[in-house]
Amino acid sequence: MASACRPWQSGHLLFLSGHIAKRDGAVWTGQLGKNMDTATGAQAARAVAIDLLGTLQAATGDLKRIKRMVKLMSLVNSTSEYTEQHLVTNGCSELLGE
Repeated sequence: MASACRPWQSGHLLFLSGHIAKRDGAVWTGQLGKNMDTATGAQAARAVAIDLLGTLQAATGDLKRIKRMVKLMSLVNSTSEYTEQHLVTNGCSELLGE
C-alpha cells in the first residue's frame, strides 16, 4: 500500500516524501546493529521502494511516464557503531533501478 503522503509537483518534477518501511501492514521496527542485520534492513528498504512505486503510480497513472529518478534520500535507524547504512539503502535503490 502506498504512503498517505501526497506527492508535490513542480514543472516536470515530482517530489515524494514521508515513506516508512512496513511489514504485514505495520511499521517495520528495529535498529541496525542492535536487533536487525543488514540483510533484513535491505529488505525493509526494498519495502519502502515498493511503497514509493505505488505512490508514483497513483500520482502519474502510469509508471512509464517516469523518465528518471534524480535523488533518493534514506534515513537508517542504527547504532553509532553500525557502518553499513549504504548497503541497507541499496535495498531500495536496487529495486528502483530494476
